[in-house]
Amino acid sequence: MLDKQSQTHIANVYALVRLVDEVVDGVAREAGLSDQATAQALDRLEDETEAAMQSGYSTNMIVHAFACTARQSSIDTDLTRPFFTSMRKDLSISSHDEASLDQYIFGSAEVVGLMCLRIFRSTPDAPTGHDAEVESAARRLGAAFQKVNFLRDLAVDTSELGRCYFPGLDPSGFSDEHKNKLVQEIRDDLDAAARGIPYLPPRAALAVSLAHGIFTALNTQLERTGAANLLLHRVSVPSGRKAAIALQALLSNSFKRQHR
Repeated sequence: MLDKQSQTHIANVYALVRLVDEVVDGVAREAGLSDQATAQALDRLEDETEAAMQSGYSTNMIVHAFACTARQSSIDTDLTRPFFTSMRKDLSISSHDEASLDQYIFGSAEVVGLMCLRIFRSTPDAPTGHDAEVESAARRLGAAFQKVNFLRDLAVDTSELGRCYFPGLDPSGFSDEHKNKLVQEIRDDLDAAARGIPYLPPRAALAVSLAHGIFTALNTQLERTGAANLLLHRVSVPSGRKAAIALQALLSNSFKRQHR
């Protein structure tokens, strides 16, 4: 649903963050690297990324593509450095308190929302103004996406990766009460994020509305799934439901354009 230029830029951001995320989620360990060696590999990748953002070139195609996007969209190290910092934490921290989780989510997800926002606002038809509101909305949407994925991946994170992101969460005693509290946090984030969508360019607003709708549906699935079952299965939105959400986003966007 995005314009072609934004599609390319978003894909370039995704490629870099996916590459880094995969490194800390076990690919480097499977290759025989220790945690220390993996951290050093991340250091080298961050240095290479920053150098490419400065020069506009890297021999690493993923880094080069991201650097081109960063330079065209005003994405700077104020966003990339917190991301790499959060990813390093996955190598050494297996549980969080409230403060460390907030820092982790900012670096792992909220800054990605801000990267996307800078891409959207670099398009020719991007509206101006309301910077504080739309930046807050981008951060809240990133946080909501991350928290949804924490709950969806609870089984893998705890049993395979040995991580527990939510403070005070004991997987063996994970209850519906605890789950419902997290679901409400996600709902609050999604409600706050929705208030920033009208300030995006039309095509970006359409795409973000679709993503927002899918994660709202995922959160509803999490609410309807018992806590014990979340430790056994990863919830998802059926394809038919995704198609309905896409149609709803298209119709809503068309209606808003006609009544401006």
